[in-house]
Amino acid sequence: MQLKWTAVALAAFALVACGKKEEAAAPAATTTPTAAAPAPAAPPAETIVVKIGHVAPTSGPIAHLGKDNELGARMAIEDLNAKGIKIGDKVAKFELLAEDDAADPKQGTAVAQKLVDSKVQGVVGHLNSGTTIPASKLYSDAGIPQISPSATNPKYTRQGYKTTFRVVADDTQLGGTLGKYAVETLKGKNIAVIDDRTAYGQGVAEEFEKAAKAAGANIVGHEFTTDKSTDFNAILTKLKAAKPDILFFGGMDAVGGPMLKQVKQLGMNVKFMGGDGLCTGELAKLAGDAIGEDMVVCAEAGGVEGDFKAPLDAWKAKFKEKNGVEVQIYAPYVYDAVNVLAAAMEKAGSPDPEKYLPEVGKIEYKGLTGPIAFDEKGDIKNGALTLYTYKNGARTQIAVVRGAS
Repeated sequence: MQLKWTAVALAAFALVACGKKEEAAAPAATTTPTAAAPAPAAPPAETIVVKIGHVAPTSGPIAHLGKDNELGARMAIEDLNAKGIKIGDKVAKFELLAEDDAADPKQGTAVAQKLVDSKVQGVVGHLNSGTTIPASKLYSDAGIPQISPSATNPKYTRQGYKTTFRVVADDTQLGGTLGKYAVETLKGKNIAVIDDRTAYGQGVAEEFEKAAKAAGANIVGHEFTTDKSTDFNAILTKLKAAKPDILFFGGMDAVGGPMLKQVKQLGMNVKFMGGDGLCTGELAKLAGDAIGEDMVVCAEAGGVEGDFKAPLDAWKAKFKEKNGVEVQIYAPYVYDAVNVLAAAMEKAGSPDPEKYLPEVGKIEYKGLTGPIAFDEKGDIKNGALTLYTYKNGARTQIAVVRGAS
């Protein structure tokens, strides 16, 4: 019995000891508040890819103008992506699909079809009227908004397409203003005309001739060349015999520069006039010492004045710093055109061309190049023109003129 009691006692003692040990191990009560769990991180905003097409001649004689346009488009895309703008509830990631049309209408329609097949949501381009006009049908058939930053032939926006827009004045204003200026300001009486037979060159020359005649000038001859010619002696010799005091050229700087050299070689004492295709920073290099002081008068189908001038000058400085070259002519208009498409998409809440196209037509956008709004044809309202001459080999502004709104 003694052994049994001892075993029971030991068991009871062990139970008491275990209870004491568990009590001692229990954590002491505390009044310190428990830290709140961190809020779950917001999910990253969903992105949407928006493809913008751009077309210009980046090969051939006017590649310097096409590259200028493309650099303007690339800067616009970079700036849009840096802003992280939202279209609907998604952050837009813009991509540029850049194509070269070599200023050739056939290549222009080929690359236009390529962009359509790539399902771009908007197009900025083309540079030339001769490529812009045939390409516009393909974009219209696909319902894709197209904004040209530089094509000035009136036909472009008069085909009845709802998808065509431009952010510069057309040849009716451009050629008309130059024709009137030739007679009323430069006092031209006998005027000769040459055009390169392209949609642009022929169009601006015809509008110039019409306005000059209406202002009282005598057109002493109208000759033709091509956009690839380098020898103009035959047509210049023929026109020299008619003793013009003004010679107007409808074409691009790549032809106008060599033509100026031959004008000088032949001893023709004329004012040399042209439209925006002639009116570039490169013309002085192409013409060399043939570009005399105040000899050339030309017009750019656009113009900036007032409060817009300082911001544009700052942007041009940024352009040069980034790209290592000066703006040639239309890069700022390309920049604005890309941003107009993006603004219309934002307003519609969709990059779907069918949904945002109506917003392009209703846009009121404050661009680098001035206020942008379109009329019922897709032409810019109250489009500006800038008249220039050349002094000491540099393009120098004469005046900014605006058409009727």
